[in-house]
Amino acid sequence: MTILPVAYLPSTEYFARLLRDECVIDIGEHFIKRSQRNRAYILTANGVMPLTVNVRNANRPRTPVRDVRIDYSKRWQHLHSMAIRSAYAATPFYEHYADALMPFYEKRYEFLTDYNLELLSLLLRLAHADRDLKVSDTYIEAAADDTDLRIKKRESGFQSAPYFQSFSDRFDFVSGMSFIDLLFAEGPSATDVLTRCRW
Repeated sequence: MTILPVAYLPSTEYFARLLRDECVIDIGEHFIKRSQRNRAYILTANGVMPLTVNVRNANRPRTPVRDVRIDYSKRWQHLHSMAIRSAYAATPFYEHYADALMPFYEKRYEFLTDYNLELLSLLLRLAHADRDLKVSDTYIEAAADDTDLRIKKRESGFQSAPYFQSFSDRFDFVSGMSFIDLLFAEGPSATDVLTRCRW
């Protein structure tokens, strides 16, 4: 079994694991700052850009991720929507998916897990990936044969199958970007690309 953290605009690796393995998303684990729980990476004209969802009470030790609240005192939603539009407006499938994605940058959610899980469900539907999400609200003790991606750093042995990325005229292929990078580039073929990924 693969144990995943709840993630904001999850990476291509996250999606590849989700579609390939038996997975459970652990929302009972402790929140880790500056992690995929509230941070995603997109490719822009200036290179890789992190997008961070601002949260409240994240400095309290041992706060379960399910209890972390979103902080709207800064305009992160506006900044993220503008960055996504700037990075991907010229991609083949941006116009096809943007209208479904943009409400997540207008509506307010109280809890980070609610926001992330609804966004993940939307991305799965847009990718036509028939996958039910299994979520645990209590911490999962990993067994010896489990793959525990809660503790894995962004750098891993994962290699995405190459696809055409925005700004490929400026940069070599960058693996590990948010799944939206792949979705906007490949559209309905995005899940086919994920089947060619390697660990």
